[in-house]
Amino acid sequence: MSLIALRDVVLRVGTRTLIDGATLTVQAGQRLGLVGRNGAGKSTLLALIRGELQPDGGEIRRAARMRIGAVAQEAPSGDASLLEEVLSADAERLALLREAERAPAERLAELHERLRTIAADAAPARAAAILAGLGFDQSAQARPVSSFSGGWRMRIALARTLFTEPDLLLLDEPTNHLDLEATLWLEGWLARFAGAALVVSHDQDLLDRAVEAIAHLDKGRISLTPGGFSEFVRIETERALQEAREAERIAARRAHMEAFVDRFRYKASKARQAQSRLKALARMPPISVVAGPAPARFDFPAPDPLPPPMLRLENVACGYDGRPVLKRLSLAIDSDDRIALLGPNGNGKSTFAKLLVGRIAPLSGQMRRAGKLRVGYFAQHQEEELERGENPIVHMARAMPRAAPVAVRAQLARFGLDADRAETEVANLSGGERARLLLALATRDAPQLLVLDEPTNHLDIDARDALVRALGEFSGAVVLITHDPHVVSLIADRLWLVAEATVRPFEGDLEDYRALLAAPAETAGASEQRLERAREARREERRNRAETRARLAPLSRQARTAETELARLAAEREALRRRLEDPALYAPERAAEMIEATRLLAEIERATTAAEAAWLAAHEALESAQ
Repeated sequence: MSLIALRDVVLRVGTRTLIDGATLTVQAGQRLGLVGRNGAGKSTLLALIRGELQPDGGEIRRAARMRIGAVAQEAPSGDASLLEEVLSADAERLALLREAERAPAERLAELHERLRTIAADAAPARAAAILAGLGFDQSAQARPVSSFSGGWRMRIALARTLFTEPDLLLLDEPTNHLDLEATLWLEGWLARFAGAALVVSHDQDLLDRAVEAIAHLDKGRISLTPGGFSEFVRIETERALQEAREAERIAARRAHMEAFVDRFRYKASKARQAQSRLKALARMPPISVVAGPAPARFDFPAPDPLPPPMLRLENVACGYDGRPVLKRLSLAIDSDDRIALLGPNGNGKSTFAKLLVGRIAPLSGQMRRAGKLRVGYFAQHQEEELERGENPIVHMARAMPRAAPVAVRAQLARFGLDADRAETEVANLSGGERARLLLALATRDAPQLLVLDEPTNHLDIDARDALVRALGEFSGAVVLITHDPHVVSLIADRLWLVAEATVRPFEGDLEDYRALLAAPAETAGASEQRLERAREARREERRNRAETRARLAPLSRQARTAETELARLAAEREALRRRLEDPALYAPERAAEMIEATRLLAEIERATTAAEAAWLAAHEALESAQ
């Protein structure tokens, strides 16, 4: 049965046509992932389905008596407990229970029969299970909603929506306020959900594990691809390659025909054939290779090497106001480590990150750092420290007071902030662009250790992929906190579990951690032999990644050297051009100076050509090696 059907839907926002002839059908029980570039109109499409917006063209048909569930835009509040708040989302159950309190005897039997039909008795246990999956233990479920912060209250809003089990569930970036543990739980819940779902998400694992098809919104239209996100990427890549090959074939044929027409257009013996080819040219399809926006870019500066370990903790305790949050910390970080921190929010992951970067000092124990260790720190709350009326160039120039303007722009360009974005006020940047600025600021002095606390929150799928690639090429150490399991699996070769007021290595991979969350008792009793196999696999993986980074390091250095040279030459070329634009330079008495400036400019142009060739060769070699 079709729950929702969009046919040739058009929606205009101002002068822009955001949805342009979109067609989509969602069947009962069908789970779809909705993907598209930032600004493509995904959230707008959900608003159309909910009925909050009306289309300018086409039609939207909804099944009769269909229940649509969506997370409220505003976080819930009030003095009700979490459990009461979630239970109140079932309006029918609440109304029946209230009526049963004062109903006459002849009505009670009917009310109780309806309560049995909707499984009202099981509702508290079901609500508690959802809250537990989203990170609220039994004591937290008894607390009032108002005692939680905004991010936690958005989890409560999500719990309310999931509890209602609607016919059609609409989720817009549901993992944004979740930690890794809650994200893994939501994957499983959606995979088991009996209703239909349309999920907008940048979480690739969620789109691989919890949906059965991908709806791609692009240029206002929707295409449907069976399978999860990985299958969608494979099919789209093949389609793009086929379109590119077809475009090359058409271009070659068109060029051949145009050359013939130009040669023989006015030759009598060939005139008929030339006219025929002109008509054939007119019938040929246009070359329509889909060219999206410029690919996302991240490029972490190469740090100076340090002897191992770069940082060591010996029985350290840390916390706030003299009260320890974490204790018994005895760990070491080396330059080739890629560490992801596991553990629910509230266990101390961000506290541990602040300890590593020096935002808080140890309460006891010893913390030894390499003498020249530089640490780069990224956290979402740093966005509040940005001056909204200033542009990225001003922020970076203040952070790099001794750097030349070209170096300031080069650091911003490493993170995709080109000339236009670099000159745009922070208030007018997107969330992803502000995240790029924070990363550029955090890495301005080429740190040997990067501590990244939820770096992907505002990044789309392409930008997340670019970040993963850049971190793979980074020659320093990384400590990562993220709710995205796909990013963890691609970056981390060590997992540290933050639990029971300490941090300890987790022997196993992310699949082992999924199993631990799903069945703690069973995993805790796993055989030592299986755990040893997991340990050895992790050690082998770390060795392989270290070897890969070592093999790629010379090529990465060549590319960075060429890039630095290009920046230097660009600055010198600009200075010479300004000199040559000065009319006074062309006075007879300054002829020698003018000739010398012209000669130097020619030399710089030749050196630039050579540097560009070296940069291109280094990147091609790097891509081949990867």
